[in-house]
Amino acid sequence: MPIPEELQKNWDEAVNLTNSAEPEKALEILRNAWKLTENEAQRARTRRYAADAGTELGKQDITNQKKHWQKAHKNYREAIRFDPKNKETRRKMNKLASLMDEKAISLGAGFQLFDEGNPTPLGIIVMMTGLMLALVSFKFVSDSINDDIQPGSLSGDAIMEVSWTDLDGISHDGKIWIELYNETPMHSQSFRANVDSQRYDGTIFHRIVDGFMIQGGDFENGDGTGGHAGEYFGYCANAGFSESKVCEDDMTNWIIPEEFGQSHEPGVIAAARNGQSVDSAGSQFYLVDSEGATNLDGQYTAFGKAYKGEIDGIETTGVEVIDSISQVGCGPNQQTCTDQNKLSTYPVQVKTVTLI
Repeated sequence: MPIPEELQKNWDEAVNLTNSAEPEKALEILRNAWKLTENEAQRARTRRYAADAGTELGKQDITNQKKHWQKAHKNYREAIRFDPKNKETRRKMNKLASLMDEKAISLGAGFQLFDEGNPTPLGIIVMMTGLMLALVSFKFVSDSINDDIQPGSLSGDAIMEVSWTDLDGISHDGKIWIELYNETPMHSQSFRANVDSQRYDGTIFHRIVDGFMIQGGDFENGDGTGGHAGEYFGYCANAGFSESKVCEDDMTNWIIPEEFGQSHEPGVIAAARNGQSVDSAGSQFYLVDSEGATNLDGQYTAFGKAYKGEIDGIETTGVEVIDSISQVGCGPNQQTCTDQNKLSTYPVQVKTVTLI
């Protein structure tokens, strides 16, 4: 269905106003644009533009930042409800969620334990109750505490649901079951935390190299330049990739120190990192295809392994799914994917990742 001329005009004007630091005017125009929408795709796009404007408005109006960002996050959610496959909307929503986490702003209405970093009355009650329960139960759980990292509430393996288009133009859906190693507790916990926050949902594999691996996990920029650890492990990117407390309250600079020891066998999931330091892994990961990559042992941390797969509803191995993706076409002419031609012709998408 063609887009109404007046609607397109409103969209273009709203985007220009948001980019020109005039988000309030953009929102006014988008309210009128909403009346002109004729289908869910148009409503999704209008909601996304409204969320973009609300995000910018929150950056400008610090006093009412919480209100603006909560409305913006709601608009992103509504946009995804109308168009659940839109990766750009998911990426922006995840980026806003990260900003809100930094400011201790809840994602929306509901029972809140903290309001802009301060405990609410309900929060105080919950904390006191939790403290009493912790004192009573301490002797039963003390033996299970890991001295290396703070114990998290997340555990288990993960299922990654993916989609891709092969060289014949046929679309496929697949699943990869991933074991997360106990021997790499920080990397495994970081991955679980990002999964639990739905940061990987809707992202793409931005680097595909046939005969080597497929790389993704950049939920901030989608091109291999962004993505942070899911938890704080005492290391900061803005402190020269070293131990520091400077980023303790700034998750965008959280990184993970190396945990070498596991081999890059076929099917392994490993942490990508900055070339300047072995202690610089963030959210990005790569899955090794059937060729293996043992030459990377001792340089990059392998923290799990694909142990089962599924392609179009048919059970197979995890490696087979990885191989199928690594053999898609890259570039405008669907050529073999290499490090010089690494972006797939059609997006290879991580639809969702869930803990099991």
